[in-house]
Amino acid sequence: MILLGTIINSVLIIIGSIIGRLFQNIPEKMKDTVLQIIGLAVAVLGIQMGFETSNVVIVIVSLVIGAVLGEWLDLEHQINKLGKWVESLFKNRDSKVNSNSSISDAFVTATLLFVIGSMGIIGALDSGLRNNHDVLITKGIIDGFIAIILSSTLGLGVLLSAVPILLYEGAIALLAGLISIYIPEAALNLYIQEMTATGGIMILAIGLNMTGLTKIRVANLLPGIVVVGIVVAIIFPFQ
Repeated sequence: MILLGTIINSVLIIIGSIIGRLFQNIPEKMKDTVLQIIGLAVAVLGIQMGFETSNVVIVIVSLVIGAVLGEWLDLEHQINKLGKWVESLFKNRDSKVNSNSSISDAFVTATLLFVIGSMGIIGALDSGLRNNHDVLITKGIIDGFIAIILSSTLGLGVLLSAVPILLYEGAIALLAGLISIYIPEAALNLYIQEMTATGGIMILAIGLNMTGLTKIRVANLLPGIVVVGIVVAIIFPFQ
């Protein structure tokens, strides 16, 4: 089931939001420790995925070229700017119609945190291409804990963010599944293998960032996923 990971991710956000409203006085130290432990677990998942490569040169080339393109386009900054623009739209609307701003603030804040990032894209691609939901389930656990923290302070508006997550990740997974039908099986298998390894390095970086050990601009590495496809398309006829 292609959408299984997406559905689990959304459900865990809902569960986390409800728990957060039940336990509103969570100590800061506990929050920090839990997120750091999750970061370590995410790093281990990334390492595991990274070992799936059959040609580490493809991974290195894809990441380097992807990083150069991402830094040149400054994707991380552009994504953050888009997030702030979306947030400003909600705030402007709230000020005009005088609606319940706390709900929309919680919704926008949570949606931006859960949607913006490479883990959702990589996980959705993994679900669509090889029906593997480990990344999205791991992301769901992370999002669930973050939802607990957010809803304990911002309110149940955090729960509504499960809807755009379902649509966003589901669309990517379904599109990846459709595209895979038109690609030769051997080429698709090679791409999946190297995409998984390349994405694993990015997920390792996300985990290290969560622990506070690094500050890698992971969003700027995302073009590497496209570069993997180009490299595979070039070398596949010669294999």
